[in-house]
Amino acid sequence: MQLMETHFELNEVTKKLPKRLHKFIVKQPYEQYTAQNQAVWRYVMRMNIDYLSKVAHKSYLKGLEKTGISLGTIPHMEGMNRILKEIGWAAVSVDGFIPPNAFMEFQAYNVLVIASDMRTINHIEYTPAPDIIHEAAGHAPIIANPEYAEYLRRFGEIGSKAISSAKDYEMYEAIRLLSILKEDPNSNQKEIDDAQKQVEYLQDNMGELSEMAQIRNLHWWTVEYGLIGTLEKPKIYGAGLLSSIGESAWCMKKEVKKVPYSITAANVNFDITKPQPQLFVTPDFAHLSLVLEQYANTMGIRTGGLKGVQKLITSKNLGTIELTTGLQVSGVFSNVISDDKDKPIYIQTTGATALSNRDKELIGHGIEYHAEGFGSPIGKLKGINIPIENMSPRDLEAYQIYEGKIITLEFEGGVKVVGEVITGTRDLRGIIQLISFKNCTVTYQEKILFDPTWGIYDMAVGKEITSAFAGAADVNSFEDVGKVSETKTHKIIYSDKEKKLYKLYETVRDFRTKASISEEKIKTIFLDLLTNFSNDWLLPLELYELSVDNSFKIQSKILEHLVNLQKNKEYKNLIQNGLDLVKINK
Repeated sequence: MQLMETHFELNEVTKKLPKRLHKFIVKQPYEQYTAQNQAVWRYVMRMNIDYLSKVAHKSYLKGLEKTGISLGTIPHMEGMNRILKEIGWAAVSVDGFIPPNAFMEFQAYNVLVIASDMRTINHIEYTPAPDIIHEAAGHAPIIANPEYAEYLRRFGEIGSKAISSAKDYEMYEAIRLLSILKEDPNSNQKEIDDAQKQVEYLQDNMGELSEMAQIRNLHWWTVEYGLIGTLEKPKIYGAGLLSSIGESAWCMKKEVKKVPYSITAANVNFDITKPQPQLFVTPDFAHLSLVLEQYANTMGIRTGGLKGVQKLITSKNLGTIELTTGLQVSGVFSNVISDDKDKPIYIQTTGATALSNRDKELIGHGIEYHAEGFGSPIGKLKGINIPIENMSPRDLEAYQIYEGKIITLEFEGGVKVVGEVITGTRDLRGIIQLISFKNCTVTYQEKILFDPTWGIYDMAVGKEITSAFAGAADVNSFEDVGKVSETKTHKIIYSDKEKKLYKLYETVRDFRTKASISEEKIKTIFLDLLTNFSNDWLLPLELYELSVDNSFKIQSKILEHLVNLQKNKEYKNLIQNGLDLVKINK
């Protein structure tokens, strides 16, 4: 326990997280933020507040106050947690993008995952990588709205059960690598181009979209890039827009098509590396929950059946099916046999498998016992109207299904189970979950599905598959589920010259925070900038602001330098926005 406390803060919310999610949590690298990072945070936040006060949903500004996010300082995770717990949420620090299922599951536990790296000045308007501006200043304020917070939690709950395809994980890794390379100023162009091509190739060759791909689309067009209100005058609530100076302005232009939000958004893919050509507008937060439920009704978790099992087989990942009896089988599904009416009549897993009821593992039926996989017929017995699950003790005796009896059970689908009954397992309601056999042979047509030499045969009882979803039924059945990406966010290496520049940023920050300032000090730093860092635009902007606030004469020379820097198109609007803000504040 002590080890975990050094790893991340345990509080009323985070202590409910399953242990397998702990591995995605990292310590916030607060000491690695440079003074320039702090200046970038301050610039972006002040720009956003000025602009977003006009175009963001009213919950945003209220939420900033509620979550205690400072405009001048990158937030500490511990401080955010103290305030977030008042609205029933928490925040943890992660390394960039984490796998979608894990991301959704954190959300289901009311935990906001915050990619704690900080965008560089080169990506001040928009970053392809998740960063603390996007997470803390984009996501956190809106969850102060109770209706939206419940949508987010419910989305996580449903999304974490969405079945992925093998290609989804490839796409996740490709996007993660590209975002890391693009954000690192030391990356070479060939690396970036190769990563970009891989993402584009995968985007063009995803095939039929999995549940997770569709859920990710819904998440993107709402939580990340959502607009709310009317098509003519929408407001912003999506974190991707709230945290991007460039896109929050761009999204309001007529060139960006505005579309009413509906379930069709599930099939609209997005390109994370480019501004979005169209956005979806929801009339209110309640409509988001309506669409989410509509989509959930199409998912394996609610439809089950043959299609649900087939999705799990295609995913090649841990998944669960639930039968009409409530019995749940969790493992990697490898085979399903169906009849001519497309009903599953036999299911099979490979490797470690656990059996549960109502999300609680059955005693003696964990992955140690079912280490080599599990298989069972599904359906009713041939020529018998009563399904086994509905049989009373008297019915079982009449059909000779009782301890010590050697019987043959032939199912409607053609699967035959021949063996000696050892025992049956019932749940609290008295419904039969399992029947165990010894000396058992299971066949379908001429194929042997279980051989007596393999040991005891545990047969699941259930006439239909009612649900199929990603992950385990009991979160404790499989400890090490989901792997942490081996591609790590690059630690940026700064040159001696950059370190000297950041030292100047730190000095100017101290001028503002410690109110220890004089015109002579401003002048000294300005001359150093002109001599050694003539292309830096953000620090002279801060010097200009301090000079104007204190009516220093040097403000005219700093302004002249800033106007000269505006000849560079890259800085023009950034500098102008900063100058406009100084005027407004003055």
